[in-house]
Amino acid sequence: MFATYLIGLREGLEATLVVSILVAFLVKSQRRDRLPQVWAGVGFAVALSVLFGWLIEYTSTSLLARSEDRELFEAVTSVAAVVFVTWMIFWMRRAARTIAGELRGKLTEALAVGSLAVAGMAFLAVVREGLETALIFYSAAQSATGGTGSGPLLALIGGIVTAVGIGFLLYRSALRINLSTFFTWTGALLILVAAGILKYGVHDFQEAGVLPGLNDLAFDITPVLDPSTWYAALLAGMFNVTAAPSVLETVAWVAYAVPVLVLFLRKPATPAKPAPATAAGRPASAATDEAGSAAPAVDPTGDGPVPAPTTDGPTTTAQPAGSRRV
Repeated sequence: MFATYLIGLREGLEATLVVSILVAFLVKSQRRDRLPQVWAGVGFAVALSVLFGWLIEYTSTSLLARSEDRELFEAVTSVAAVVFVTWMIFWMRRAARTIAGELRGKLTEALAVGSLAVAGMAFLAVVREGLETALIFYSAAQSATGGTGSGPLLALIGGIVTAVGIGFLLYRSALRINLSTFFTWTGALLILVAAGILKYGVHDFQEAGVLPGLNDLAFDITPVLDPSTWYAALLAGMFNVTAAPSVLETVAWVAYAVPVLVLFLRKPATPAKPAPATAAGRPASAATDEAGSAAPAVDPTGDGPVPAPTTDGPTTTAQPAGSRRV
């Protein structure tokens, strides 16, 4: 259940930050009249995400009569969930520093079009997170419990509620956390969760007869990792680590987890140093801004970078050495 709680926390906080950026921008732009459209778009995105999650569950339990078909369906959704998790983790790491500015720019354009465009922009900003959450939750719940019990759903809701609370406190400036560190740690844990989901998907492919080797075990450490113990249940529920996996399951887990963790945790490239002053005597910082400097980190309050002062008034030039003014 920790895995589904983590999914709800991570995805919920991303969606909450997006909504807080939009709300803060409207409030500070004196456009509170557009807030109902934003909440309408957010509400529609949440409703569509819940419907999508229900449709996946209904397809698996009601539309697929044969067990082989269900196993194949769960295997395909598991692989799709792993792809979405991986894309989401790396996208968030790359876009975190520019997402606030991009959202404010898109919302400015939507305000110029009309209320429907504002609602549509808010919907599109949130629905991606919601659909990802529904798909990942279904796969994680299947790998952890086989789809039985309400524990994973309650854990997911708990993670989302926690994320909304954190987002509200950030918006009110009542809480300060290092979002970069938060997303790094949760991203690393989600990679391990995704490795477990992939392992479960490979197992389903084997049970459906698509992949061979269901009974070819890589190892059997049941005497050490007794499935009836609490710590074995915890490892299986969080990362799908089991005592007797097949060879293909083990290869899939390691082949995904190791390289993806290395790529995710490695240090990003150090940005190049600013160029020296140009021939015209302009400071290097100005040239860097024109070339495209690094964008600020995500700012839930909606405050952007302070613009550089303009030079509308008269300017003075340096006097030659030894000269004096008249």
